[in-house]
Amino acid sequence: MRVFTKIAAVAALAVPMLVAVPGAANAATASAASAASAAAGCSSVTQIGSTAYLNVGGQTMASVKQYKGCGKNYSYLYVWEGYRSTHSSWNACTAIVTSGGHVQDPQCDSNFVELWSSGADTLSQCTQALGWNGTGPIPYSGDITVKTDERC
Repeated sequence: MRVFTKIAAVAALAVPMLVAVPGAANAATASAASAASAAAGCSSVTQIGSTAYLNVGGQTMASVKQYKGCGKNYSYLYVWEGYRSTHSSWNACTAIVTSGGHVQDPQCDSNFVELWSSGADTLSQCTQALGWNGTGPIPYSGDITVKTDERC
């Protein structure tokens, strides 16, 4: 009977742990959201300049940001959950643009949440992060584009 009592006590303690699992899922979501502070191949980046918003069809599709770190500039594009929940597919690209209008380090993908450029060696130049709803590697006629403010 003692064994049964111990099992019952352990089970009673385990029930609140199971109820707490949704909180753990929320913590994981928060950690994923903070992943925007680290680019692939660079452990520490800092946002420079403003955040730009890509609006497609009257809806905010994505946020576009520029980061610096590890001797490079990075562009970052995040597709908003509201857009993802109302669209079954999408294409978008992000890149660094120099003051001469040259697209550097474009990255494009379909049906993703976050997209980082791989890093452009442009810290000595004036740059902007560029985002657009297309297939790349540069914006084409009909693509909707947005740029962050220029950083020198």
